[in-house]
Amino acid sequence: MPRSTGAPRRRTLQDVAEAVGLTVNTVSRALRDLPGVSDATRAQIKAEAERIGYVPNAHARSLVLGSRRTIGVIITDLANPFFNDLVAEIEEQAIQKGYTLLLLLSDEDPDREQFAVDTALRSGVDGIIAVPVQGRSNPWTAVTKAGVPLVIVARELPDLEADFYSTDNEAGRRMTTTALLERGARDIILVEEDLQISTVAHRLGGFRDALEAHGIPFDSRRTALVPSRRTARGASLWRGEDAHRVGVDLLESGRIPDAFLVGNDYFALGIYAALRDRGIRVPDDVMVIGWGDYPFSRYMDPPLSTVRLPVAEVARRATQRLLAILDGTATEGVVAEYIEPDVMLRASTGHGSR
Repeated sequence: MPRSTGAPRRRTLQDVAEAVGLTVNTVSRALRDLPGVSDATRAQIKAEAERIGYVPNAHARSLVLGSRRTIGVIITDLANPFFNDLVAEIEEQAIQKGYTLLLLLSDEDPDREQFAVDTALRSGVDGIIAVPVQGRSNPWTAVTKAGVPLVIVARELPDLEADFYSTDNEAGRRMTTTALLERGARDIILVEEDLQISTVAHRLGGFRDALEAHGIPFDSRRTALVPSRRTARGASLWRGEDAHRVGVDLLESGRIPDAFLVGNDYFALGIYAALRDRGIRVPDDVMVIGWGDYPFSRYMDPPLSTVRLPVAEVARRATQRLLAILDGTATEGVVAEYIEPDVMLRASTGHGSR
């Protein structure tokens, strides 16, 4: 027999029906475990379906049931470890309830965000979990207007009536600032990414509040901004050398602060290097606290004090809220939850051993 050169063809219910000599309706009922089919016939049909490689068409089934059992997840990028872990936990929660994910990326670009929202709506997702760009436009009103359940994560959209779950960034930065103040630091510099998002704004707010609570006035000299790489497609999200340049510039100006608070642990690598280049010791001369508690942080020299983010808990609560909305068991009203992170005090602030 000559070998077929045609493209592979997806197996259908009709193929299974012809193989067992029964109607498509009988085959469909057997594969969906509906009544009206004997156990022996059901077993025969399922065995034949497996033999010929038949896989149910979820999209076709969704047309009948009015649900694709799919959750749209729209995030800014996958290079950010927070979002990577967020998606993993969302998927874990969704799978337990029989849902799959449609993952879309915005790359911190409002136009790509609009495309992602349009794609999710056209695809007929049952609900959406999103980390918004917070850019010049707000495509999310189209989601709520379409009646698609929406849960926002990490970044606030205060003008949108949607459930919201986030790390309590303000509390996290207030706690770390207080930890430094209690160690005697007074001249503290906050090193943050130059990005206009609510998470950065809230960390700045927590920093300011802690200083003022200890009678230390806040001014612009207490902050340093690292240029953001997030708007450059294909670029790594954070690099230690970016913060290294900021640290070098500060130190070359003659200012040696008591401590640095940095917006992520990658920036801490650069600050460490800038201090080491000038023979300044951590924590004896300058203390450092990071943000994120990435796997390498505890192995830095000295081990980095930092903030461990409640990523899994944020994702779990956001996903369970959306699933409850979808199955009709959610409580009424809009929910907004801020989950407090954990401060990990290590040798870079004089805690524990080096």
